[in-house]
Amino acid sequence: MPNTFTGVFPVHDNVFEVETAENTWSEIANLETFTPNFDGNIEEWNAMEQKGWGSALKTGMKWSLSMKGKRTVGDAGNDFIAGKKFAMGQEAYANFRWTMPTGTKITQQMVVNVKNDGGGDTVNVGNLEFDLQSNGKPTVTEAT
Repeated sequence: MPNTFTGVFPVHDNVFEVETAENTWSEIANLETFTPNFDGNIEEWNAMEQKGWGSALKTGMKWSLSMKGKRTVGDAGNDFIAGKKFAMGQEAYANFRWTMPTGTKITQQMVVNVKNDGGGDTVNVGNLEFDLQSNGKPTVTEAT
C-alpha cells in the first residue's frame, strides 16, 4: 500500500539515529533543532543553437545537517556523537539514519563535526551542536 501521508506535521516527528555498534541504531537524545542543506552542482552552458539562451544540468549532489540539542551523558546516541569531537579522517565517519514524518528513511555514511560539547552560559544546560556532511550517495527508502 502506498504512503498516504498528507498535510502539515510537527518537526518533532523526525527521528535521527546513529549506528553506535554493528546493527545497533540509537536515537540521539535531546535534539532541539536541525537544519538540512541540499546542495546540487549545476553545470551551465550557452550553445550556439540556443541563440543566447542558456542550458543547465544537475551533475552532482551533496547534503548536510546542522543539529543542536542538549548534551545527555549516558544516552548511547548522544555519547556516540560527542565522542567524535576529536576524530579525524575515517574515524570521523558515522552511519546515520533520518526517518522523516512521511516514513521515508535516508541512511548515509556521514562525517561528524562536533562544534560544541557541553558549552553555554553558567545557567544553561550543556549544549551539543554538530554538523553532519554526506559522504557518497545516500540510500533513500521511500515509505510504503
